[in-house]
Amino acid sequence: MTDPNVLVLVMDTARFGDIRETPTEAIDSVAEEGTDFTNASANAPWSLPSHASMFTGQYSSRHGAHATHKQLDESKATLAELFSENGYETVGVSNNTWISGEFGFARGFETFYKTWQYVQSDTDLGGIARTTEGIDQLRSLAGRLTDGNPVTNLINTVYGKFLRRHSDDGARQTTEWLADWLDEREDSRSFFCFVNYLEPHLEYRPPEEFAERFLPEGVSYEEAMEVPQDAWGYIAGEVEMGERDFEVLRALYRAEIAYLDERIGELREALEESGEWEDTVVVITGDHGENIGDHGLMDHQYCLYETLLHVPMVVSGGAFDGGGEDDRLVQLTDLAPTLLDAAGIEAPEARERFQGVSFHPDSDETREHAIAEYMGPQPSMEALEKRVGTVPDSVREFDRSLRSIRDSEHKLVRGSDGLRELYHLGDDPDEERDLADERPDVASELGAELDDWLDSFERHDASGSVSMSQSTQDRLEDLGYLQ
Repeated sequence: MTDPNVLVLVMDTARFGDIRETPTEAIDSVAEEGTDFTNASANAPWSLPSHASMFTGQYSSRHGAHATHKQLDESKATLAELFSENGYETVGVSNNTWISGEFGFARGFETFYKTWQYVQSDTDLGGIARTTEGIDQLRSLAGRLTDGNPVTNLINTVYGKFLRRHSDDGARQTTEWLADWLDEREDSRSFFCFVNYLEPHLEYRPPEEFAERFLPEGVSYEEAMEVPQDAWGYIAGEVEMGERDFEVLRALYRAEIAYLDERIGELREALEESGEWEDTVVVITGDHGENIGDHGLMDHQYCLYETLLHVPMVVSGGAFDGGGEDDRLVQLTDLAPTLLDAAGIEAPEARERFQGVSFHPDSDETREHAIAEYMGPQPSMEALEKRVGTVPDSVREFDRSLRSIRDSEHKLVRGSDGLRELYHLGDDPDEERDLADERPDVASELGAELDDWLDSFERHDASGSVSMSQSTQDRLEDLGYLQ
């Protein structure tokens, strides 16, 4: 029997509620055929630590990739490495600069395709092309074109500036590249394929025909494109936004989801045409959610509310087919052991390091709690101050680390500054009523569970900034990640 292919498809910044409320024919078909995990949780609220947990089966404080150490260290075995060691062809496609070799995520992949480059290269000058103009742009480019291959650098710069579709964050390009790869591959090995689609990440700029399906009555596409999307300006009080603005942004966000769903449908067609669909375990999930005015916030930082942690998770293929809706607590950290089970890979040494719990249908493991960590603010207060000027005291309160733990009913959030909040998610899914004072016994019990968990493993002690190229920093800032 041939080992199954494994495809992990991440919709960057996709929160559960909007996936459920947006017509998504392709995603729904996978859920209907397979298993829809309706209670899936991210372990971190932003891309770098969340993907690191998917890749390693560990939480942030153990794998060490987070705001204060932006690197997945080589000592951490990744899923791609484990699949490669067990005879799989390994292919990765990324639209998010965090998820690249520069931050330790390309290890184990035989092919790792970065959609922001026309010719794949370790030198990325796209940031210069996007962030400078006129003579400054020419001077910056002239000074960097000789890094690596000058011809390749020039091609990638022109591509990033003029040719790459600005209404598409790489979804069409990604799907076309994967379709070509499936059509042309002659490798007889099973494959492990990881894909990060950047939609529906800020900025929300869906194609007009998709946006028009969701925009409020009386709002044109041109007007919607004028609504501010400056998350950090809004949080700092520099940009005023009303409920109508957020209604428009939520419509654009859902339009991004609908657009991505169409691309996912095309990828499924390519898998079917290549004869691989029936032999592939497919995971469609989000790495974290999004605040769109929720809790007075935008983007996906500074909190551990369910708007950032509750993510979609549908799995089809093999033992997952016909599973229907499954409301067990599962986490992104659980993907590593689950997918090894799906592929029949033992990897005992790696499994000893996993903190995730397999949710494979044949597994007898169960998860009682879902835990999330926010190891430090991203952006830092210093980076935010450079962007917006004076940072109000109300925003400086976010200068802390956070951890949360939840069971089937309650959720506790603790901060390094002494914050303690308790919510009953069944009665209060929007987390508007803090019950910490009303139910101190529940808060204490969950706090003790969190302390026991923290004492159960050795935490990663790496800290300090990790160097990155100026072009990478520029591209991250294009995505809203202030450095």
